[in-house]
Amino acid sequence: MATLAQPAGPFGLGTFSAPHGVPFPGLLARDRVLDLGGALDWAPSGLRAVLERWEETLPVLHSLADDDTLDWRPLDGLHVHAPLEPRQIFQSGANYRQHVIDLEVAHRSPDDPRTVEEARAEIAAIMDRRAAEDLPYVFIGLPSTITGPYDDVVLPSWAKKPDWELELAAVIARPAYRVSVEEALEYVAGYTIANDLTDRATVFRRDMPAIGTDWLRCKNAPGFTPLGPWIVPAESIADPGDLRVTLKLNGETMQDESTKDMLFGVARLVSYISQTSRLLPGDLVLTGSPAGNGIHWGRLLRDGDVMEGSITGLGMQRTRCVEETP
Repeated sequence: MATLAQPAGPFGLGTFSAPHGVPFPGLLARDRVLDLGGALDWAPSGLRAVLERWEETLPVLHSLADDDTLDWRPLDGLHVHAPLEPRQIFQSGANYRQHVIDLEVAHRSPDDPRTVEEARAEIAAIMDRRAAEDLPYVFIGLPSTITGPYDDVVLPSWAKKPDWELELAAVIARPAYRVSVEEALEYVAGYTIANDLTDRATVFRRDMPAIGTDWLRCKNAPGFTPLGPWIVPAESIADPGDLRVTLKLNGETMQDESTKDMLFGVARLVSYISQTSRLLPGDLVLTGSPAGNGIHWGRLLRDGDVMEGSITGLGMQRTRCVEETP
C-alpha cells in the first residue's frame, strides 16, 4: 500500500492511527509518517486545524519533511483514515464533457429521430454553450458520507443501483467569499481523491417528477464518499486540469480520463461556489466524474466488489463493497 500511494512532491498530509490508537494528523514523506500533534509547537488536533493556519504552516511542513532526526513512524502498520472531515462538501455534476454526451446518447428516447452522430453533435454543442456561459451545476453533500480510503463501503439495502464516481477534490485553505476566477486557486490548499457514490435508482423523484433530483437520498448514505488517502499540496500539482482519473473494478479499468475533459476547472468552480456560499478551511470541492460510470457499462456495484481509484500524483484508494446486514 505504501509504495503505491506515495504523493507527488515532497510530502502529503493525512490522518493516521496505530492499531487501536487515537487518530492523529500526520505528515507523510518517503513511506514514513510524522505526528504533527507533537511536531508543531501549537499541537493541532486534526488536519482541519492545520489548514486553518495553512499560509504560516506550509513552510514549516517543508522543513519537517526534510528533518531525519524527528520521530518518524513507518507507514506500514498505521491505519489510514480519511484525511479530514470537512464542514461543507460542494459537488459538481455533469462536469465532464464526454461523460455527459455518453449518458445523454445512451438514455435518449427510443423514438428519437436523430442518428447517434446527430445526437452526439447536438449534445456536444449544448455542453460547449454551458461552458461558455459559465454556469456550473453544483449541489451540497453531507460530511457524514466521508469514510477512509481503504475502508469497506456499506451498500444500503435500499440502494438498488449503487454506482461509482471517482473525482478530483480540491481542499480549501482559507475562507473564500465572492472571489474571482483569477484568484480562486489561491484559496486551494491541495487536492485529494473522492469517490462520490450514487444510487442511480433514487436520483430522480418518481412520486413528484417536477421536483427533479433527490441528492439527499441518492448520495448521502454513511460512507458513500471514500476520501484520500492524502491531501497533496497544490504547489506539488503542476496542473489540476491535466491529471489522469482512473477507477478499476475488480481489476478491470472502468474510468480512465483526463481532467482536461472538465467543462469547468477548479478555479471556475471555486469562484462560482463562492459567489453564493462562504467556503471554509477544510471544505471540499468535488469536481465531477468522467465517463465510465456503472450506469454506462450496465454493471452496478454489488457485494464483494473492489474499487481501486487513482489520480495522478494523489495516490490510490482501495475500497471493498459489502452488503448492509439487517
